[in-house]
Amino acid sequence: MCWGRGTVRGGAGRGGLGPAVLAGVLVALAAGCAGGGTGGGTGGDTGGVVTGPSAKPSATGGPTSRPTPQGPPGALPRAGEVGPIRGENGLPPVISSIPTRRKVVFLTIDDGWEQDPGFVKLVRDRRVPITAFAMRDAVEAKGSPDPASGPGRYVGAGKWGYFRQLRDLHVPVENHTLTHPDLRRLPLDGQRREICGAAQVVGKEIGTRPALFRPPFGSYNTDTLRAARRCGVKAVLLWTATVQPGGKIAYQVPDKRLRPGDILLLHFRPNLAADFRVLIDKIRRRGFELGNLQAYLDAAGGVRRAG
Repeated sequence: MCWGRGTVRGGAGRGGLGPAVLAGVLVALAAGCAGGGTGGGTGGDTGGVVTGPSAKPSATGGPTSRPTPQGPPGALPRAGEVGPIRGENGLPPVISSIPTRRKVVFLTIDDGWEQDPGFVKLVRDRRVPITAFAMRDAVEAKGSPDPASGPGRYVGAGKWGYFRQLRDLHVPVENHTLTHPDLRRLPLDGQRREICGAAQVVGKEIGTRPALFRPPFGSYNTDTLRAARRCGVKAVLLWTATVQPGGKIAYQVPDKRLRPGDILLLHFRPNLAADFRVLIDKIRRRGFELGNLQAYLDAAGGVRRAG
């Protein structure tokens, strides 16, 4: 028998429930149990990949066709779990992994050439916590797609509207430059134009200026950090492993395994939804959770998004 948060008590007389009323209550409870009882929540440290978020009721009492997310998805840090992250000489910190011993990893996706609507559906339905690093030319389909992304069907199809859909699913949209140059080849002013220009575009299109920056190719120098600081960047984010087509993880450590706090890099490429399903299942089989990156960065030192 299923009993929600409490047990219905009482009988006839002395203010208790009469037989007819009690029978009606029991029928309603039984119907609630058959429908699943409680819905999935997102509070505390029980986050991760949650399937089937509850839908808002429609005007006729039935569920809507598109479930509404119930807050940011992903595992949240426990009190005292995350070590501090600090930059040097007032510059933004460069982060390759999150300092935690908990078996949690973080998913990040770069560029924006391939805008498959099926991936948005996957993020919504399975409540996958991701962080997107948008590159203007990719999102707006200017020029030719990165050959590494392969030929795609949805190249630039949704433009910034696609990223607004992700934003509405609590996906942070961060900075990955305007044109994807090797920043070390540019002077300070050139780097600043790339980073600040992208920050302005994201702020205009998404409604929030980015707080995180990922340098193309992971290539940066001190001028990059100076430019990033001037553009409002709170942290420069790198990675510890990349995810190849088919959901295969390419490690950058000798033992070739996931470690607590790893940051995984993917790209908006063809078949991303299918690759993501493989990747999520692989991560969970290895006993890891998918973490909410922004919550962990906040816990590590207050790396918050600008208003």
